[in-house]
Amino acid sequence: MIALAMDYFLDHDHSVYIDQWDGERVISPAERNVDFLKEIVGKIWKVLVDAERYAQELFPDLRAKKYPNPPDKLTFLHAEDLLKMYPDLPRKQRETAMLQECPALFIVGIGYPLDDGYAHEMRAADYGDCVTETTAADGKKLHGLNGDILVWNHFTRRRHELSSMGIRVNVETLKKQLEMSGQTDFLKFLYHQGIIKNEIPRALVEESGRHAP
Repeated sequence: MIALAMDYFLDHDHSVYIDQWDGERVISPAERNVDFLKEIVGKIWKVLVDAERYAQELFPDLRAKKYPNPPDKLTFLHAEDLLKMYPDLPRKQRETAMLQECPALFIVGIGYPLDDGYAHEMRAADYGDCVTETTAADGKKLHGLNGDILVWNHFTRRRHELSSMGIRVNVETLKKQLEMSGQTDFLKFLYHQGIIKNEIPRALVEESGRHAP
């Protein structure tokens, strides 16, 4: 997809110009859960790690102590966990602080209001599912079947978003998220009608490439 996002926030990860690739996988209703999301994210992460190692085998000079390889496994945290760990820091500073502890992180549950009343980050209401209720190991009720892969960029010395992904909305979550965002008028559009009428397959989507050239 090539597009312009004139109303989107801009930072070192995002530009007005979008050159984006989406990979989607049709899933069953039974796979709409956070464990399945983490399983797929883990497989995507393994591809990234293995690709780097393969490139280093071909070109050994790519190995450098000051630019260490990412860990074999991602650390998974819910946005609520991150808020609890760093309650006095803004969102991106929370991510930066956590990436000092673990250089590769997947934050689950982005878009639903957290305990402080604010979402970790706003997301399109008609895209990923941020409202489905999940349960933490301690029994706490959480929300969201989406998230971001973040790494510590040893070159820029900043947090870096590699990919944003999640399970797409279904009929119920689309309606709820549009109500929460005050965008129920979107239900008249062709794409939204396709979801309402179950004409669009349920999917887990992986997004990447939202960068300026």
